Parts: sequence; C-alpha cells; structure tokens
Amino acid sequence: MSETIDKAAPSKSAEGPGSEHYTRLLQGMAQAVAAKGYAETTIADIVREAAVSRRTFYEHFSTKTECLIALYETASRLALQAVSEAFDPVQPWHAQVEQAMTAYFDYLAQDPVLLRTLFVEILGLGMPGLVVRRRVNDEIANFIQVAINSSGSAEGPPVHLTGEMAMTVVGGINELVLQAIEQDRAGDLRELVAPATRLVRAVAAESRR
Repeated sequence: MSETIDKAAPSKSAEGPGSEHYTRLLQGMAQAVAAKGYAETTIADIVREAAVSRRTFYEHFSTKTECLIALYETASRLALQAVSEAFDPVQPWHAQVEQAMTAYFDYLAQDPVLLRTLFVEILGLGMPGLVVRRRVNDEIANFIQVAINSSGSAEGPPVHLTGEMAMTVVGGINELVLQAIEQDRAGDLRELVAPATRLVRAVAAESRR
C-alpha cells in the first residue's frame, strides 16, 4: 500500500495533499475498508490504521467519504500516469497498446487492497461515488482518445476515435477488472492484457470506417 500511494505528487503544504499525514490517512482508509468494508469503517478505524490522531484526520478531511474519494482520485491519477509513461506518442499506437495495458494492469495488481477500493468500495458511496468515478473515467477516456488520435499509425487510414468510443474502451476494461475481482483473480491481472488489447484495437478499427 505505501509503495503505491507514496508515489503521489508532494504538496506545496506540509499538511496538504501529498504530506506524510495525508498519505498515511489514505493508506489507513484503504486498509480499514479492506478489513471491514466501507459501510462498517469508522473514522476511528482510519486513524488507528494510519497511526495519527482524530484531530489530524479532521485537519485533512471532513468525513470518511471525503477521505475515500481522495484515495480514489489519487490512486486513479497514478494508474493513468503509469499508462502515460508507457505510451510514446511518437510511435504508432497500434504497436504500443499491449505495453500500455501491461503497465496499467501491473499497477493495479501490485496492491490488491487498493484494487478492491478502486473498483468496488467506491460504488458504496452512492451518487458521490458515481460522480467521482465518472470524472476519473472521463479523464482516462480523454487520454485514450488523444493518445490514439495523435499518434502515428502503422497500417490503414488515420484513426478518429470519438469520446464515446473511448469511453466504451474504459467501460470494457473496468468490467474485465471487476470480473477478475469477483473471481478472486486480482493477482492475475496480466491475463487481462490480451483481451483488453484486442478491445482497444477493435474499437480503433471501427473508428476508421
């Protein structure tokens, strides 16, 4: 957990996002939710796992919902960063899809605790969870759209991937991950690289028509 969340960008403030206490609170939230589920997790559980005081919690967050959303946004941003770093816009996108998918699934698989929080527990927030999930999915879809449309193509006419088609890719990949979690295969996410790669290539091929 610490290796994953510690990669978050440091903040400008010693007590703001990226600070040691903030990072520990995110870690504490993930550990508490993994142990008890979001509904049963209390602020006392979070601060105990984080080894900080309740006062420190309220210096950063007003509610446990706010803390979970911060965890979700931070980890999702780092997942997107992993994909971005694996993608070279100068090279043909077709040849890089598998590499980008591998980077994404490797990031998710390195922390099964966080994986469940990102794909399952966030839904327990109801509408606030759906809103932040939609915002994050929009960011990922936008990256996919720009990356594919702006990179070279080794074969065929240029791809003009629409926002809707990019979101189709995001939704399909999310469902593959949820299925793996349900089937207790969170440690074998590399198995998803091949179907996810085929999905991206199929949607892109459709966008050439």
